[in-house]
Amino acid sequence: MRGKIERLDDEGLGVLTLEREFHIPFTTPGDVVEVRRWRRKKRRLIATEYDVIEPSALRTEPACPYFGKCGGCTLQHLPYKEQVKFKSERLSNLLGTEVEVIPSPRIYGHRNRIDVVVSTRGTGFRRRGTWWDAVDIEECPVFGPSSAKVLRSLREFIEDHRPSLYNIRRNEGFLRYVVIREGKFTGELMVNLVTSEGVLPEAFPEYFDYADSVYWSVNRTPSDVSYGEVRRAWGREFIREKLGDTVYLIHPNSFFQTNSHQAVNLVEEVAELSEGERVLDLYSGVGTFGVYLAKRGFKVEGVEVNPFAVEMARRNTELNGVNATFMVGEDRDVKDLAEYDTVVLDPPRAGLHPKLVKKILKDAPENIVYVSCNPKTLKQNLDALLERYRIVHAVGLDMFPHTPHVETVVKLKAKV
Repeated sequence: MRGKIERLDDEGLGVLTLEREFHIPFTTPGDVVEVRRWRRKKRRLIATEYDVIEPSALRTEPACPYFGKCGGCTLQHLPYKEQVKFKSERLSNLLGTEVEVIPSPRIYGHRNRIDVVVSTRGTGFRRRGTWWDAVDIEECPVFGPSSAKVLRSLREFIEDHRPSLYNIRRNEGFLRYVVIREGKFTGELMVNLVTSEGVLPEAFPEYFDYADSVYWSVNRTPSDVSYGEVRRAWGREFIREKLGDTVYLIHPNSFFQTNSHQAVNLVEEVAELSEGERVLDLYSGVGTFGVYLAKRGFKVEGVEVNPFAVEMARRNTELNGVNATFMVGEDRDVKDLAEYDTVVLDPPRAGLHPKLVKKILKDAPENIVYVSCNPKTLKQNLDALLERYRIVHAVGLDMFPHTPHVETVVKLKAKV
C-alpha cells in the first residue's frame, strides 16, 4: 500500500489514510510511503515494515546516529521550527485557544539526566517498541559530551572487572543502569550505578574520578527501574543546579526538570503569573517553584506526598536563605485553599485527583497556575474547573525537543 503522509498524530507518528488509517513512525507530512506490514496497538494500526519512497521537503538530517532505533527522540527528522509548530497546533486544538510554544534555548546538550541501560543486549537505551532489547550507544547528543566520557569509563570498568550484565527476561545479572546527571549551569557531574544485589569491586569509583559525585544504588526487584536504595557514595552528597539566582541540590533519587535551560523560562513564567502574597505550592517536589517564588518575596507553603522530596525542598530553602515551608501531605488534604492568593499546581501525568478538583471548585482560590506535562489530563481538569474559572493565559514550553511531549502553563482566575 502506498500513499502520502497527511499530518502527525498526538504521538508524532505520520498519519496515512487509505481504506484505513495507518500510523507511521519517523515520517513527516509530505512523505510518500509504502507500507508492507503493520500491527494493531490500542485500536490503531502501527506500521512495522515500510519505506519512504519520496521524502518530504520538510525533512532534515537527524543529528543523532541512533535516530530510528533508540526509543527516545522520535522527531529529529523534523526541523526544529516544525516541531514547535506541531506542538503549538496540538495544544491550540486541544485547549480551544491559540497557544504559543516557547522553543527550548538549546535542542542538543540540554538534558541534565539520562538513564542508560546496562544489559546483555547492550549499553544504551531501550530499542523502540521493545521492553527487553537495547541500542548500544557511545554518546547521547541531547545530553552532551560528558555522556561519552562516562560511557567510556563504564566500558573500561566492565572490561577490566567483568561484572555480569543484566538480562531482563531472566531477571539475572548485576549491572542494570548507569544514571548520569549534570548541572548545566554549574558543570557538576553525578554518576549513579544501579545494580542488583551483589558485590561491587572496590575500584569502581576510580574510573569516574572526574565526577563530583559517584553513587552505587541497589534495585532488589525485577522491576525495570533506574533507581534503588543507595548503598555507597563517593565525593559530594549532592550536585547543584542553578535556575537564575536560585540554587538546587540534586540527589540520585530526586526529581528535577530535565531541561535546565528551558526550566529557567518555566520558573520565570510561574513567578510572573503568581499574584498576591501567599502562595500554595501543591505537588511541590524538591521546591523547584516554591523556593524560586520565595526568593521573589512570596510567602510560600508547599505540600508534597514524598517525604524525601520534602526533605530536599527544606534543604533547598535553607541553601537559598528564603522563607518557605514544605510539609508532607496529600494533594487533597489542604484545609482551605481560599486562604492563598495563588495556588500553583504541578501534578503528575495523571492530573489532579477528582477530590482535589471538587475542593478547588468549592474553595475557589482567586488565582491558579496549573503546570502540566500531559495535555490530555490538563484538558480534562480544565473542563471541570471552567465551571468557576476562566483561562487568562496559556503557554507551552518545549522542555523536550525531538519528542512529542510539551509542558504547558495555564493561568486561571476565579469568575466574579
